[in-house]
Amino acid sequence: MPMLVALADLAHRRPRAIAVAAVLAAVAAALFGASTPSRLQSSDNDFQDRGSESFRTLQVLSRATGVLPGPSLIVVAPPRQAVVAAARLKAQPYVALVKPRAAVSRDRKLVLVTAWFKSYGTTEAPGVSGLARTLPGIVGGATLANEQVSKQSERDLLRAELIAFPLLLLLALWIFRGLVAALLPVAAGLLALFTTLALLRLVNDVTPISVFALNLVTGAAIGLAIDYSLLLVSRYREELARHGPGREALRATLATAGRTVAFSAVTVAAAFASLLVFPLAFLHSMAIGGMIVAPLAGLVALTLLPALFALLGERVNALAPHRWQRASERAARTDEHGGWYRFAHWVMRRPGWVALGSATLLVALGLPFLGVRFIGVDAGVLPPSSSARQVEDVLRAKFAPGLDSPLHLAVRSLDVVSRIRRLPGVLAVAAPERVGPGLWSLDVIPRAPAMSDRTKQLVRAVRRLPGVQVSGKTAWYLDTAASLRHHLPYALALLAVTTFVLLFIVTQSVVLPLKALLMNLLGLSAAFGVLVLIFQDGRLQGLLGYRSQGALELTQPVLLFAIAFGLATDYGVFLLSRIKEAHDAGLPNREAVALGLERTGRVVTAAALLFCVAVGAFATSGILIVKELGIGIALAVAIDASLVRALLVPSLMALLGDWNWWAPAPLRRFRR
Repeated sequence: MPMLVALADLAHRRPRAIAVAAVLAAVAAALFGASTPSRLQSSDNDFQDRGSESFRTLQVLSRATGVLPGPSLIVVAPPRQAVVAAARLKAQPYVALVKPRAAVSRDRKLVLVTAWFKSYGTTEAPGVSGLARTLPGIVGGATLANEQVSKQSERDLLRAELIAFPLLLLLALWIFRGLVAALLPVAAGLLALFTTLALLRLVNDVTPISVFALNLVTGAAIGLAIDYSLLLVSRYREELARHGPGREALRATLATAGRTVAFSAVTVAAAFASLLVFPLAFLHSMAIGGMIVAPLAGLVALTLLPALFALLGERVNALAPHRWQRASERAARTDEHGGWYRFAHWVMRRPGWVALGSATLLVALGLPFLGVRFIGVDAGVLPPSSSARQVEDVLRAKFAPGLDSPLHLAVRSLDVVSRIRRLPGVLAVAAPERVGPGLWSLDVIPRAPAMSDRTKQLVRAVRRLPGVQVSGKTAWYLDTAASLRHHLPYALALLAVTTFVLLFIVTQSVVLPLKALLMNLLGLSAAFGVLVLIFQDGRLQGLLGYRSQGALELTQPVLLFAIAFGLATDYGVFLLSRIKEAHDAGLPNREAVALGLERTGRVVTAAALLFCVAVGAFATSGILIVKELGIGIALAVAIDASLVRALLVPSLMALLGDWNWWAPAPLRRFRR
């Protein structure tokens, strides 16, 4: 690729200028992006399809009444304190309505006070955390929960960075057996992190980015930058041993590992781009973030690292004990008979049994996903110490089950009100309120919790009535689930086609991309199954610091599939490009596979380990869906790097033999 050669030559001519520019860019980005976490916001709309009936109904009622449907702030307190809370809420300019005794607990000791906020104008709530601290009792509700999610995300990001970077440095030191080489990927990760925060701030000024995307996008930026740097450093040390320091080593590094990094960055960005198919702001935020960080991580690795290689030369191996230096030199010079080479031949001597055993294990791990249950996002994703989560828990434990999930109806005729009252599953129906010509607002309290089958059936029954539109937590869940089901085939088709095309460009084969797609599916199914075992079934709650909701959040499988699929393809590109390089050099199929695994087995394993640390650090998050995603991605990466890349890839390539490199005649002309 001429551009990569040009980058190598530029790094050789102007290494100090590039290094200084990178330092200045890091400082500027760190200063500019420092406020990004506080600028990103959380909203209930992040997880709604804006074209759905529930969202349209919400908009109709908001415009007609000037009041947001459903209470924005909730106070649970003893009766006397509830009176004080109601009086303070009524004094707020952004509060349209206060219900001082919206409900009473079963034991009659607690009262529910609800505040309904205005939906437009300058009187919108600027932030309710300060107000919440002045109110007696326990304060929660949607608006406060959103603020607490934003603040929790800021704390989680700082904690994850403090955990991840020391571990990453130690692991890189162990992998590279030298302090200088170990510092290079960490430096690239820091630059990627700072630049990502700065770019997210810029994008957020144009189109809002959900705060739920913050931790995972920054974790992906760090992980990808370190992975790409790991690949480049490892290859440069090989070329350094072959050519010595100078232009040729840089050119060879970027022509091989640099090309792999470029294709990998495009592959991961394409996987994130598939999320744009879904009309949910949260998934759009993740898509935009991923489309930024993958090319950014590749750009950081392809510009900063070559300049540092040019400056350091052979000193890239400096600051290491002599025993480690000798081990590094052996690793750089040895082309065969290493541990991974011998392991690959062991696998390929019994390919059928290894492939069958690996596939069986992956299928077995994935079976629990057949029993998956889903839930929507609410204050339950917050840690138990947050007041919004405490209110949610108290409502479910001490009040009627449907109080936290009323159905908000826009009714065109009062004739249906009596029919609604007679529907099974209705606990109470509020008095209709006329909000416009031929339009009434009506709240319905269900007998069962929001996510119960009984309440879902009630929403469906109400929607069958003429002239009735339904919003509320249950309606939102049903509409979001339907939207995800409708758009999922398009996203999968886009993901499959782009992955196939990119892998064909790398391998010049039709068989290898198809095989990669199937292996990615097997690996992801295993990760999904383990995720169900942990978070849905409530295992490891003490160790991971969470409380199971008995289900996974609705968007988790879609998001995890796109991200983990892209990362699995990423590691596939690492391995397959090296195997193809050996095959193009004239080696037979099995020897090319063994040599490719020898040269990348340690790199892929190390890259996966470092990425698991970078993203897995968010297992410490206090937000449950971030914790689930962090662990889910780490599981998917670990499974792919072990069972798939180490066992399935060499065994299946041995079984297929020369068919691995087959392409139909019309496509062969694209081969170089």
